[in-house]
Amino acid sequence: MIDKETRERIIALVHQEVVPAIGCTEPMAVALCTAKATEQLGCRPEKIEARLSANILKNAMGVGIPGTGMIGLPIAIALGALIGKSEYQLEVLKDLTAEALQAGKQYVSEKRISILLKEGVCDKLYIEVTCQAGDKQETAVIAGSHTHFVSGDASYSRTAARAADADEIALNMRLVYDFSTTAPLDEIRFIEEARTYNMNAAREALKGNYGHNLGKTIDRPLSKGIFGNSIFCHIISRTASACDARMGGAMIPVMSNSGSGNQGICATNPVCVYAKENENTEEELLRALMLSHLTAIYIKQSLGKLSALCGCVVASIGSSCGITYLMGGDYNHICFAVKNMIANLTGMICDGAKPSCSLKITSGVSTALLSALLSMEGKCVTSEEGIVDDCVDKSIRNLTSIGAEAMCATDEMVLNIMTSKGC
Repeated sequence: MIDKETRERIIALVHQEVVPAIGCTEPMAVALCTAKATEQLGCRPEKIEARLSANILKNAMGVGIPGTGMIGLPIAIALGALIGKSEYQLEVLKDLTAEALQAGKQYVSEKRISILLKEGVCDKLYIEVTCQAGDKQETAVIAGSHTHFVSGDASYSRTAARAADADEIALNMRLVYDFSTTAPLDEIRFIEEARTYNMNAAREALKGNYGHNLGKTIDRPLSKGIFGNSIFCHIISRTASACDARMGGAMIPVMSNSGSGNQGICATNPVCVYAKENENTEEELLRALMLSHLTAIYIKQSLGKLSALCGCVVASIGSSCGITYLMGGDYNHICFAVKNMIANLTGMICDGAKPSCSLKITSGVSTALLSALLSMEGKCVTSEEGIVDDCVDKSIRNLTSIGAEAMCATDEMVLNIMTSKGC
């Protein structure tokens, strides 16, 4: 068994990265930064200027803001200033009321908000909000992660963000597996909250019409005629439904992973549905959930919080590991599943948070099931094929180096396309 100090550091990391969030985490992080700047100002701002990194802009442009029926940053910023509380973290807007929404719409219509691209910043996750009232102004900066406040200029922010990560335990696949499968159950039982939040989001989604209604569509008779009334169909439906609601602006909290609610959903719901349908024990489910979430956290350590690579690739690798474990797989089977995933999904681009994210999640989860099944048959993509290496950790590094480095030009092109469309 892993020693107690190491277990405590891993648990602290999971608590840091698996947290509740309402709505898409990028606009919520901007709202959080606005709330902090407003609190520092001490009064309602007359003007707000938000300077954001390209990846924040990309992920905040097309997503619904919970409880508003509106899309994008202006209303998130307005509400962050009017009713946001920084102590709520990524649930910053949970006190939203109808009256506050009207005030927010009025604030936006008065054109008090400026949103600009932050030039010369290296961090993919960078938010700088300045609130002004009269001759007084205050600035708040978030960098490195969605709730990490720093101060000073961009270079200082980058240094501070790195310093915050310095104490983070460096994971590898063996450590992830050993911790998830051997840690005392009482130490990891908290991961059950992810099931509570994210499966509830799937149930709530069925009560309304959110996004593209992909989850509800898969539940309809025509879809059952195509996919059958199967475990596969149920997994896709419950996962897509939660994403539909979240991207469609439902006022439903989800448990996020590494700063992404969709990643949290993708790492949770497939594992929960499979465990229920396969009649796994409660302990097996909890260990599979921890394995799924911790695998995603591990991959994100080298990929970064935001990148050109769609986050569902990372979270689906996690869920494939969790499902493989529930199928009775050991460490070697799980390594096979990881390699099978990397051989298939590498290169799926992130073109911002939006309702159609449910389609990408569906692709990721479908591949997760396929990879798990192949691994249990002893089938694995070999090191003679593509970017897969004999070492599972090296395979993961190959994936993340493509997402974090090689796809930077892709990221720029995606943002240019998104910001120059005629519509």
